[in-house]
Amino acid sequence: MSQDFGRELPHAHTQTVHRKPTRYLVVIDAGGYVVARLFLDTREQVGEFDAATEEVAQMTTGLVADKGAEGAEWDRALEGHSASERHDAQVYTLDL
Repeated sequence: MSQDFGRELPHAHTQTVHRKPTRYLVVIDAGGYVVARLFLDTREQVGEFDAATEEVAQMTTGLVADKGAEGAEWDRALEGHSASERHDAQVYTLDL
């Protein structure tokens, strides 16, 4: 007779540090392709995807975008974008 009958007990839960919540959503042209980039409050990028997705529409419902990401706080985060792309960018501050 087998001694391994039944299911294994679940492992004990370990507390881990959670990632900070995303604070900014930047919709910006990237060489003819519009992307949505997600940033922490420190302007560290944590995600990038096609801005035409339904998720972007859901995240921005009821929010008003700031026009342009030309401030010094965006210099490092958006250094790969031209000045005109940064000028036309839409910056959404997400609710926490």
